[in-house]
Amino acid sequence: MNLDPTTGSIISEEEAKKIITLFAEKFPKQTVSSFIGSDNVKKILEQEGCIGIRIYNGYDEEAQKISLVLVGVDKEEQDILEYGIIYDRMATCPPFCPKPKIGLV
Repeated sequence: MNLDPTTGSIISEEEAKKIITLFAEKFPKQTVSSFIGSDNVKKILEQEGCIGIRIYNGYDEEAQKISLVLVGVDKEEQDILEYGIIYDRMATCPPFCPKPKIGLV
């Protein structure tokens, strides 16, 4: 597979809920979800040559939880690092969770 602006697949709500539930069962004390604002996503995507975003699983030692790291990717499938925009420290669930019966959890 080559990376390009169309990489990724749409899944159903049912599939998403199954994947999320399985994760919660396997890792009950971990972060359920992370939120990043659209302005920050745009900042990554608007970098010169950026074709998408790579999401790394990281670990926040202080909070003792999974922490996502977002970085832009160029057409050579390389992370945009030098002077690139990299995000972490998003709003996590808990405590910033969707309202019951509205979100995926």
